Amino acid sequence: MTEPIIIQGGMGAGVSNWRLARTVSRMGQLGVVSGTALDTILVRRLQDGDPGGAMRRSLARFPVPEIVQRILDKFFVPGGKPAGRPYKAIPMYTLDPPTELLELSVAANFVEVDLAKAGHKGLVGINLLEKIQMHSLAALYGAMLAKVDYVLMGAGIPRAIPGVMDQLVEHQAVSIKAHVVGAGPDDDFRVHFDPKKVLKDALASIKMHRPKFLAIVASNVLAITLAKKASGKVDGFVIEGPTAGGHNAPPRGEKQLNEKGEPVYGAKDEVDLEGIKKLGLPFWLAGSFGGPEKVKESLTAGANGVQVGTAFAYCAQSGLASEIKAQVLRKAKAGLARIFTDPMASPTGFPFKVVELEGTYSEVDDYQGRTRVCNLGYLRTPYKKADGTADYRCASEPLKEYEKKSGDLAETVGRKCLCNGLMANIGLPQLYPSGDVEKPLVTSGDDVKYVHRFLAEGKETYSAGDVIRNLLGLVKAAPLAV
Repeated sequence: MTEPIIIQGGMGAGVSNWRLARTVSRMGQLGVVSGTALDTILVRRLQDGDPGGAMRRSLARFPVPEIVQRILDKFFVPGGKPAGRPYKAIPMYTLDPPTELLELSVAANFVEVDLAKAGHKGLVGINLLEKIQMHSLAALYGAMLAKVDYVLMGAGIPRAIPGVMDQLVEHQAVSIKAHVVGAGPDDDFRVHFDPKKVLKDALASIKMHRPKFLAIVASNVLAITLAKKASGKVDGFVIEGPTAGGHNAPPRGEKQLNEKGEPVYGAKDEVDLEGIKKLGLPFWLAGSFGGPEKVKESLTAGANGVQVGTAFAYCAQSGLASEIKAQVLRKAKAGLARIFTDPMASPTGFPFKVVELEGTYSEVDDYQGRTRVCNLGYLRTPYKKADGTADYRCASEPLKEYEKKSGDLAETVGRKCLCNGLMANIGLPQLYPSGDVEKPLVTSGDDVKYVHRFLAEGKETYSAGDVIRNLLGLVKAAPLAV
């Protein structure tokens, strides 16, 4: 398998959708879908009437028709739900989720990869977050059912996942140790997944193949650890710097904030590429590599190429709402696009890059006017209760609930509900009986200030193809740095 030069970043939730990944893959590069919250995204698309029918066409290819029928009976609304009616919710994940939720997660990840792979022989990957442990096994299996070619995982240390992939190829039951706050050395909280409980008799006719596994890392130590101590084969790395969008690794040096209140990164956060090369595995560079000169720079440094997210986020095929794309492109052209690396916004504790946009939760007043609610739960943290069992809390949930769960209220200061904000980004905001509607919370890398460089003269939009041709040096463009 020839390695791609360009990996299109897996931006969640739903920004790196099947349409974007499919377009990139058809052009000979690695198109990647985000695996974050695909169960919620699928059921909301169905409740909106599945315009164009893509969800139902792919579900028809899912190997267990009974599961598909249950999903359609519960969530599909012909013509779409009435305006103003809230979306029907799905259960939040726990360490022991109901079978119906596992079925939905497997089917949703199957659908997104299946649609991305339809009609061509290009490469398709899925991006998963190690931080979202309770969802990852079902999501991974659904993607593998659809014959995903690459699995990319960051936001943690995914040592167990390569071995899990080896087992899932054989439809074996798998488990990973769960990160549970307050757990002691003798505790063994685990996330389990058994394909037989979901697909049952259909397993006999399904032949799987193992995708390649790329770990997304921000340090030599982590790369070396995974290369030598992962439970199975690691096939390469994406080396991601602190200017990349979404969650960033915390600084490794002395914790300092700049005059804007952003984390300060220094020499200790730089990756030694010579050390990475000694591992003998393919690697790609990420974080402000969205220009042809940066592609050349990466190849000269010995990398196989680059991973680029932000440039693709604002192209016509991405899942971002059209009004968000238009506002960001206008700001970029006017030199007004701004990023704030917020050290507090994410309930995960990782710094999170936020695009400063009017009418979104990036504005303090907008967010402070929001009623705190946790109804999606993708970033909930398991914790050990006094009776030895696990419960779940999120630093963005209502304060009384967090305190009731033995949470320290100091941990809630500045936290934002990323789950609902990211759903609003892709035009699937939750509506409430009060009339309130969740607002977007947009994340991008520092390169957002340059995305207008992909616009042709007189045009207001650009395509994923425009980005790829630019990155490969096939069209002239303004320099990345100004």
